[in-house]
Amino acid sequence: MKYTDYLDIHPDVEKAIKNKEPVVALESTIISHGMPYPKNVETALMVEDTVRSNKAVPATIAIINGRLKVGLTNEEIEFLATNEEVKKVSRRDLPITVAQKLSGSTTVASTMIIASLAKIAVFATGGIGGVHRGAENTLDISADLEELANTNVCVVCAGAKAILDIGLTLEYLETKGVPVIGYKTSELPAFYSSESGFDVDYKIDSALEIAEILKTKWSLSIDGGVLVTNPIPVAFELESSIMNEAINEAIIEANNENISGKEITPYLLSKVNELTEGKSLDANIKLIQNNANLASKIALHYSNQD
Repeated sequence: MKYTDYLDIHPDVEKAIKNKEPVVALESTIISHGMPYPKNVETALMVEDTVRSNKAVPATIAIINGRLKVGLTNEEIEFLATNEEVKKVSRRDLPITVAQKLSGSTTVASTMIIASLAKIAVFATGGIGGVHRGAENTLDISADLEELANTNVCVVCAGAKAILDIGLTLEYLETKGVPVIGYKTSELPAFYSSESGFDVDYKIDSALEIAEILKTKWSLSIDGGVLVTNPIPVAFELESSIMNEAINEAIIEANNENISGKEITPYLLSKVNELTEGKSLDANIKLIQNNANLASKIALHYSNQD
């Protein structure tokens, strides 16, 4: 069998890909593991509408009954949001989930893989995974970083998730040759905050320039992704000291409850939301919408190039 035998591409997405129109891939972990119901459904639909309002086509990606779905119906989004058997699927889980005809929401890594199979170049998410705090003892490093090193997809995010060791995450990306671009900023955003204290590799001020960089990189046969970091709008960012305090408390509680592996990120995000009385969830929604807006503009310029 060929990889295309496993793909179900939504007619709107398929038409856009065929006609070289702008398409933006969207992940589905946020639907099943990132937010409570019904906020998860509302956010997924809002992000898709944001992409459409920017003259691009949204392609939310997931696995349903063993099929790689590129573009979801509203019913499929509802299924992901309400079915407790939906698994969180990264690179290592993909073949098992497909072979056993299971359903799963896709992380950054697995969304990149499926987007690449469908020939989609631009992907919007909230924040990427990375090197976890304490990784010198746990070796807990997200597969997202390795995927960025190898898969030709541009990932637009609000930086690395604030629960991570941002310095080590940047070191890893540098080692793997992944360009880290700051959109209108010289400083890497820290998810809920526009500031982290760490510099990006390049500050780029327009979506057109970013699209030209993508085209040039891949035309030169330099495989791997490009990470575009887009600060959360200042009006919605949370004070870094408050966030760090909440994150540190959540990490202590996770350690006390022996939570690790793929369960750690959704646990920490949920706990931080609880500790910030819902403020982190509101910020999360705003930054995802902001990233979808920028990704759509990049995709539009990328599709207009020869």
